[in-house]
Amino acid sequence: MDTAHRSQSQQTAPSFAELFTPKLITVLREGYSRSKFQADMMAGLTVAIVALPLSMAIAIASGVTPDRGLFTAVVGGVIVSALGGSRFQIGGPAGAFIVLVAATVSHHGINGLILATMMAGVFLAITGYLRLGTYIKFIPYPVTVGFTAGIAVIIFASQLKELFGLDLAGKEPGDLLPKIMALGEAAGTVNLAAVTISLLTIATIVALKRWRPSWPGLLIAVCLASLTAAAFSLPVETLGTRFGGIPRTLPMPALPVFTPELAIAVLPDAISFALLGAIESLLSAVVADGMTGRRHRSNCELVAQGFANIGSGLFGGICVTGTIARTATNIRAGAYSPISGILHSAFLLVFMLVAAPLASYIPLAALAGVLAVVSYNMIEKEAFRALLRSSRGDALVLLVTFGLVIFRDLTEGIVVGFALGAILFIDRMAKNVALEVHEPFAVDDVADASNGDRGEYNAATSTDPDTVVYRLTGAFFFGAASTVGTILDRIADQRHNFILDCTAVPLLDSTAANVIEASARKAERAGVKFYITGASPAVRRMLRAHGVRPPHVAYAATIADARALLLSATTPRKESAP
Repeated sequence: MDTAHRSQSQQTAPSFAELFTPKLITVLREGYSRSKFQADMMAGLTVAIVALPLSMAIAIASGVTPDRGLFTAVVGGVIVSALGGSRFQIGGPAGAFIVLVAATVSHHGINGLILATMMAGVFLAITGYLRLGTYIKFIPYPVTVGFTAGIAVIIFASQLKELFGLDLAGKEPGDLLPKIMALGEAAGTVNLAAVTISLLTIATIVALKRWRPSWPGLLIAVCLASLTAAAFSLPVETLGTRFGGIPRTLPMPALPVFTPELAIAVLPDAISFALLGAIESLLSAVVADGMTGRRHRSNCELVAQGFANIGSGLFGGICVTGTIARTATNIRAGAYSPISGILHSAFLLVFMLVAAPLASYIPLAALAGVLAVVSYNMIEKEAFRALLRSSRGDALVLLVTFGLVIFRDLTEGIVVGFALGAILFIDRMAKNVALEVHEPFAVDDVADASNGDRGEYNAATSTDPDTVVYRLTGAFFFGAASTVGTILDRIADQRHNFILDCTAVPLLDSTAANVIEASARKAERAGVKFYITGASPAVRRMLRAHGVRPPHVAYAATIADARALLLSATTPRKESAP
């Protein structure tokens, strides 16, 4: 990084109050107009329409009643938006927690689940107040991609029973292989009516996303499936037949039954909830930053997630986290501030009060179809393929994380994946160390006459208001990606041309390549010309594997070459004489 940004990092650290002031307060201090409220209201309504069927589907897949998913979205959503460090984060139940929540309910019951949720909330708040949220950003990119893909496979497998209307002889196993074997044994009990409803739901969602992307596809698909099932009296299970519908009010807050023995028993689950919640919520906040150009405060966000989980537990809800799909929907719908998230929860509460009797007619196969689409969308298919192509080390980290998440345990997958990523980094660093004989520890001063490798100084290049040059020095890996990414994100707000010099970068991993790719996309949207100079063949191969290639960026051998290309592109051509 250049000297200017190094000096910026040495400025006085922000105070405790500045770090943990919610974005809601920041927005209100800036001035909040009626037009901004209207934009937030429309965004909140849009997200609520998406969240209504999704919250119930996630709750059912997690082994609890659908109303607990709604309680989570209403209570947790309000707290995340009111106290969080992101302008656009939408909190609620997430598909990533399905496996963990289902296992906790199976082993410790609903009371154990609520206690573990509240304990996780305490852990998250403490993590935020201790300012440890920054370190969560150090998780390598292959780990997050493999982790997310593994969860998606597990979610899809958990919905096969409802998608095909199978009737199992006993309780459905939690582990993937026994689950597949049990479902295979029940293949003769396929319910064609349930399959029809599932396919209708999936086809409707996919068709609307393609031809009417602004329409609330999830809600329309569930309503269409419900009307079809009711009109033709199809023999499928519904929310009413299995759960008796959903309540029309929120329950009174209550503490779970607490015993030291139960607290110790659910402690591993609470730690897993906290770890997964921190990763998922901060990933969602990073996605929101990339879409909007704003910056979230990770530790403030973790504190909000902590209090949201405590609040959700008090009202009988399940784990709360930032949700990527609903947060992205919120941004695309034109949200301006966290008030849109608060209104999303308010609209959900209104839907509960008004439409609760109608929810009894929703087929479980339709909600399974919703989750099947969600699980497919969760897999970052392009990123998965890019990591498999980029290097054997990244592919190993990706596949090991993916396999452990599916066949072993979510937390184990993250821990082992992170450890492999660290070992891979050490190996790459060891291979890039060169021993140079007779080289001094520090370079001595030289006479101007002998300093002939420098060109003539040109003041215009150093004061060009349209071009900024950043020089990276040293290994650019997952540990530094967050810090460098924060600086790169500012380029579109400052200059028309950006040159990133990688001459002094001996190695660059997939996490760093992904950061540069996101910055290049942002620069392209803002009309900024992005040049990369001095990249070694290995660095260039890694960048190209992750989509950092023309026309999004241009490569040049040196900074001078990049400036010459910029000059030739902006200099008008003289017309030839007639």
